[in-house]
This record gives sequence, structure tokens and C-alpha cells, in this order.
Amino acid sequence: MSLPDGIWTRVEIGLNALAVDPAGLGGLWLRARSGPVRDRVIEALPALPLPLKRLHPSIGDEQLFGGIDLTATLSSGKLVERAGLLAEPAILVLPMAERTQPGLAARLAGALDQGTGHCLVAMDEGAEPQETLPEALTDRLALHLDLDALPWGQTERIAMDGDALAAARARLPGVRAGDKVLEDLTILAVRLGIDSLRAPMLALKAAKALAALAGNDEVDQDDLSAAVQLVLAPRATQFPEEEPDEDEQPPQDPPPPDPDPEQNQNDQDEGESQSLDDLPLQDILLEAAKATLPADLLANLAAQKAQRAGGGISGAGAKRKGNRRGRPIPPRRGRLDTGARLDVISTLRAAAPWQTIRKRESSFERSLHIRTDDFRIKRFEEKSDRLLIFVVDASGSAAMTRLAEAKGAVELLLAEAYARRDHVALVAFRGEAAELLLPPTRSLVQTKRRLAALPGGGGTPLAAGLKTALELAIQSKGRGMTPTVALLTDGRANIALDGTANRTMAAEDATRMATAIRANGYPAMVIDMGQRPERSLKALAETLGAPYIPLPRADADRLSTAVSAALDA
Repeated sequence: MSLPDGIWTRVEIGLNALAVDPAGLGGLWLRARSGPVRDRVIEALPALPLPLKRLHPSIGDEQLFGGIDLTATLSSGKLVERAGLLAEPAILVLPMAERTQPGLAARLAGALDQGTGHCLVAMDEGAEPQETLPEALTDRLALHLDLDALPWGQTERIAMDGDALAAARARLPGVRAGDKVLEDLTILAVRLGIDSLRAPMLALKAAKALAALAGNDEVDQDDLSAAVQLVLAPRATQFPEEEPDEDEQPPQDPPPPDPDPEQNQNDQDEGESQSLDDLPLQDILLEAAKATLPADLLANLAAQKAQRAGGGISGAGAKRKGNRRGRPIPPRRGRLDTGARLDVISTLRAAAPWQTIRKRESSFERSLHIRTDDFRIKRFEEKSDRLLIFVVDASGSAAMTRLAEAKGAVELLLAEAYARRDHVALVAFRGEAAELLLPPTRSLVQTKRRLAALPGGGGTPLAAGLKTALELAIQSKGRGMTPTVALLTDGRANIALDGTANRTMAAEDATRMATAIRANGYPAMVIDMGQRPERSLKALAETLGAPYIPLPRADADRLSTAVSAALDA
């Protein structure tokens, strides 16, 4: 089965292949916003040969694996259990899949690995590149489809022939593939930068499903090309390297002329009808993969590099677990003397299996026996507010220029603070010490008032500025914030922590403060505002484990854009 051009054509063929072998292919990762385009894919899911079951990103273990039916147990006096969603093979539909927590991802991945017949359809609604499905699931789902850029006019109703799908499922166990097909798929995956061995195996299963759909008992070249486009191409992390040109290879002696032209013609005819094993299959599959490589592959790779360099900073701050407020997460055993809130239902479920034994052993007549080991405490998860600490160099002749840029950047970022839940603080260092000019705030009026009369000039106590930022970061983290340090300087530190003018000691003190910031796990970024990039400042960024951003002669708009890009990466 060949695969014509067009995203929607790949969607249709991919869903038909999934309907043939849902358990073997694992499922579908569908990246698309809620809308009519995605609804057309959802309308085709009932054609899959398994019941549909919807999950929630915060679903608990009891709903997944089953547990005690509390009402039936208490009314009958006997332990009554109920089955979970994973008890029988099903199509597990997971909306808002980009919010899947690592724990749920691990449980679903384990269910797919057990080979119990489950198939996962992950509806990824992420708005940003970093909002995506956990890798533990994307690695196990054969089909990856991105419909964000697909207009409604290029879609149509997906045709799913029930009789043809049933015949293909009956034919699937007898479909064969060549001995070297899996080897060629594995080599192609390596050339595309895919480091998972599951990908070529899923591609082979997809090719067999496509062959069964076409009514064939053996996988052919078209089936493999279509499987590569459906399974391997969306996973590519690099453009495949080109093979060396023929003129770069060592020269070889020309073959002797054939004395029999008729025999030569016969050999050519035989070459045109050679079998699949004799064709250059890797080259054919490579061209098929190149035809459907993501158009934004380079942009995605750049975003991933920025995310690694920025320490995975997110716009909403770090996640915290507590027992007061936030999104509910599964309860845990605990004690009530800590001020925690009791989860009554979970406590009763924990106590129910032991009621018969406890009634027999107890000397008191009670309808319900609960012990401290049964207590289950409610838990919640919330995201903390992010604090962006600007550490601004206010020294030297160019101080007023840098301060004006910092003021403008802070005001621009504060305009977005309400939507991004950011707080901003400002530390200025000049002369012999550093000063906290603006404590953490989201007030634009207060920020302008504090920045208006900020003076400049004097030495460059870089270490003092970093020390003040570290102390503020520690305090803000204790108050539930997630601090990030943004250093704006030209890198010419000349004042040590003790206030003496000693460049060597000043550099050592700055390195020690940067090491302390990194040891405490605070993300940072270093913005070089000098006329030319400073080597010592780049080395300081490496000590901080932070991205180094040289921005000579940057205005407030460029500075704000650079900081936002580093934070969103």
C-alpha cells in the first residue's frame, strides 16, 4: 500500500492500520486542539475493535486497577471488589494528555508493555512546544499525528470499512516480512536520530497491518515506505547524513566489455524484475522518510537545546505537594496530629478488608473498627509563582544606559506578569555593595516609582550582587515561590565581597557565589550587556549552569524578548 501526499491521507491510513492491530501498534499520539478537525478523528475511533474508555490526566490507581466497592462491602459485611479500567482490553482515550503526570505515564506504559491488549489514544492539546506527552508514552505509541496546522477544508469523513478491517485482522497473523527488513528499519532509525529500539519494531508492525489491509501475505516496498512515513519520520531528531559521493570513493577498474549484447540485454531485464531483498531498500525508505520529515524539525531541535540550557524553566513555576489546596492527587497514609485533612472514603476503603478479623478480636461491639494505620490523608498539588530576580550592574560610565534598558525590560515583563503569574525583583550593585531596590512584586506602579531615582556609577561588586540575589532566592523559595536569577552586566568585576578593589579576589568571590546559586538548584541566565562578548562572563555562566546571552547595545524590547525566550524554552 503506497502513501500519497497529504496529512489527512496519513491520518486515514494510520487509523485504518490502528484498527487492524490496535494492541500491536500501541496507539495514537494526536497533537491537535479541540475543534472540528480533531472531532473527525474521534468520530472514527468506534471502528476500532475494542470498547472506548475515557481517562483523566489525574485519574487514581483505584480507578485504573480496581479496588474495594465500599458501599457493597459495608452493606454486606463481606469484602466486595470492583474491576478497574485496565481489567479488560480497551481503547483508552486520554484527553489533555500534555498534563499527564509521570506516575500515570508509568502506569499506562506498564499496561501497554504487558501485552494485555490495551491501546492508548492520547489527545495532546499543548499550546507550546514544551507542553507535550511524556516520553514514556510517545515511545510506545506507533502513530504520531500533528493536526494543529491542518485547516478544516482539507479534511473529510474518515472511511472505515468494517468488513475489510475484519478480513485484514484475520489475515494479519499470516503476514510475513523479509529477513533483513527489521535490520534496514533499525539502520534507518539510527540515521534519523531515533535512539529507541521500539520505533523500528513498531514500524514493522505497521507495515504488516498495511499489508493485511491491502490483501497481501507479504510486506512489500510500498507498505514499508508508508510505515516509515507514519512511524519513523515523525520521530526524527536530525536530518539523515548523506552518503559519500561516488567521486569521493576510490577509483575502480572498469568492467570488461560484454562480448554478447543479447546476453547483456537479458541481464538488464532480469535486474528490472529483481526481488525485494535485492533492491536498495534503505535508500528507498530514506527517501520516503525525507518526504514527510516535520517542516519545523530544526526549530524543534533549537527549542529542545534552549530548554536543556535553561534548566527546564517553566512559566508557571515549580510544582509543590501539600495538604491544603490545589489539584487533588492520590492520598497517602498519614497521621492526623500534623494538621492534615482526613480522606474519609479512602480511610474506609483501607479499613474494610479487616472488619471481620477486628470484630472477632475486639471486646467491644462496634459496627466499624478503624485504626490509625487506616488513616489516609488528602494531598493536593499546586504550582508556585515564579520570581524573576534581575541583578543589574549599575556601575561605570555606561550605567545609566544599562539601567534604562533594565527599567524598560522590567516594565515590559511586568505587563505580562498577571497572565504568566510572575513576580519581579530588582537587585542593583555598584560602588562597594549591592542593594535590593525592589522586593518581589507584581505592582507596575510601585516598580516605576522605585526605578525612577536609581543612581549609577562606581565600582563593580559582582559577587555582592550575586550574594544578595542568592539570599533573596532562598527567602522567596521559603515563601513558596520559584526563583530565577537574571544577571545583566558587562562582566568586569573589580570589587571583592569585603569591599576591597582586587580584581583577582573579586573574580574568585563571584565564582563562589555562582557555585552556591547552582548548588541550591536555582535556574539562572547571564545577559552580557558589554560592547563585546566577555570571556570571563561566559565562564561565569558555565559555573552557574546558565545560558549565556550576549546582547550588546540591546534596548528594552530586545532584552525583554531574550528573557522571555529563555524562560519559555
